[in-house]
Formats: sequence, structure tokens, C-alpha cells
Amino acid sequence: MIENKSLGSKIFDVCNVIVLILISLVCIVPLWYILMVSVSSKEAVNAGLVTFWPVGFNLLSYQKILGETAFLKSFWISLQRVVLGGALGVGCTLLVAYPLSRSNSQFPKRNIFMWILIFCMLFNGGTIPWYMTMRSYHLTDNVWGLVLSGGLPVFNVIMAMNFFRNLPSELEEVAYVDGADPWTSFIKINIPLAKPMIATITLLTIVGHWNDFFQGLVLSTKQSNYPLQTYIQQMVVTQNYSTMTVEQIKEMVQLNNQSLDAAKIFIAMVPILMIYPFLQKYFVKGITLGSVKG
Repeated sequence: MIENKSLGSKIFDVCNVIVLILISLVCIVPLWYILMVSVSSKEAVNAGLVTFWPVGFNLLSYQKILGETAFLKSFWISLQRVVLGGALGVGCTLLVAYPLSRSNSQFPKRNIFMWILIFCMLFNGGTIPWYMTMRSYHLTDNVWGLVLSGGLPVFNVIMAMNFFRNLPSELEEVAYVDGADPWTSFIKINIPLAKPMIATITLLTIVGHWNDFFQGLVLSTKQSNYPLQTYIQQMVVTQNYSTMTVEQIKEMVQLNNQSLDAAKIFIAMVPILMIYPFLQKYFVKGITLGSVKG
């Protein structure tokens, strides 16, 4: 009987490894293909000859993208947006979620604020009223418009609130007996225990800011104020050959949209791939604990 269980366990382990390898390949192969397309020649890409290895290896797509000062400026704008937006988003999320995680006796108006947040998450005034509001506050053509437009992600607030509610209440009771006030309890007890949740909402916030291109397109009237994703999206869509030099036109002839798209996807993906490994160990725990209603 013991031998059968051991054999069954081994079979399960083998099947588990095979399934995980297949899932990993499903995730890795598309990224690898994008990289190969971005470094292959125009003729090979158009003919569909690129598979797992580059054909006619060249770096023209990357030279086109990285060789422009506009690209570097847009990268800097996106970097500012991620840093400022991440700090503001995580800070506001924690400051809103903590009091909402308290009981009605501790925070009598809790349900009113909770319903306001839920309503704002489900309904919005539309793009035109949003743009008019941002313009009236002079938040167009600057990084603060991109940062403040998504300053309080309600989904992250709900996840953080549920995480705080699942923490042992005895810890705060002991702190209050020792003379701690709510701020002390929040900073010295809840925040250190909430590292998995904080890492999770930080990752979600910075990925959202980094990948968004629509807000930059709406809130920026000048191309010099575009964040990276908006700049890359517009680079191919609005090519103006009348303003190009002969050398630039020759360079564009050697490229095609598919190679440029692959290059821009890969470049935009690199910063997130560099950040994710440092936060990944907290991600599953933060999502799981934050999704359980206490």
C-alpha cells in the first residue's frame, strides 16, 4: 500500500513538472518570438520566415527607437510617472484602506465612504467630462496630470482593506493598552505586517502607470510631453515622411511596422521584467490574503 502511494506520488510529481514546463513555455515562447522578429530583416519578417531564430539579424528597429531624443524624453516622463504615481497611489491606498478596515463602532461613517468608492469604481462621467476637469485644474501637458488621474485605485483599496481586516486584532488591542494611538498602530504594527500586500499593490500600480498610453494621448497636446507608451504607439501610426531626411527615409524603407512593433513591445517590457522578480515572492500571498473577506 505504501509502495503504491509512493509510485502515485512520483507520477503526480512528473505530471506536475510537465504541466509547469508547458505553462512556462506558453509564457516564454511569445516573448522570445517578439524578440526574434524585432532583430530580423524586413524581408524575412514579411515572408514569415522568422520562427525561433532571427533571420537577417539586424538592430535597425532598436537604433530607430533608441536613437531619438524624443524617445529618451518620453522614457524619462514615464519613469517620473511610475515613481510619483507609484508612491502616491500606494500611499493613498493605505491611508484610505486602513480606516475603512475598522469596524463600524471604530469608524461610524465607514459604510458611507465605502459606498462612495464602490460607486466611483463602477460608474464614471466619461472621457470628455474627465478631460474637461483635468484641463480646468491645469493638469494637461505635465506629469502631474498623468499621476493624479489615477491616484486612488479603488480595486487596490478593497484588496488592502480586506488584508488589514484579516490581521489579528489582538495586536492592536495590546498596542492600545500600552498607550499607542491609531497612527502608531498603523505605522509600527500594520504596515510592517502588510509587506506582501504593499508589494502587490505597488506592482499593480506601477505596471498600470507604465503600460497606459491613452491618458498620455488625451492629456498631452504636444508630442514632446508624451509618456513612453504613447510615444511608441504614435511613432508608427503618425509617421510624417515629408519632414524626414533622405537618410531617415532609407532607414524606414529597411524597416517594417511589425519589426518596430516587436521592438517597442520588448523595450517597454524590460523595466517591468526587471522589477517583477523582486516583488514576485510577495505577489501570491498579497493577492490571497487581500481577497478574503474577514
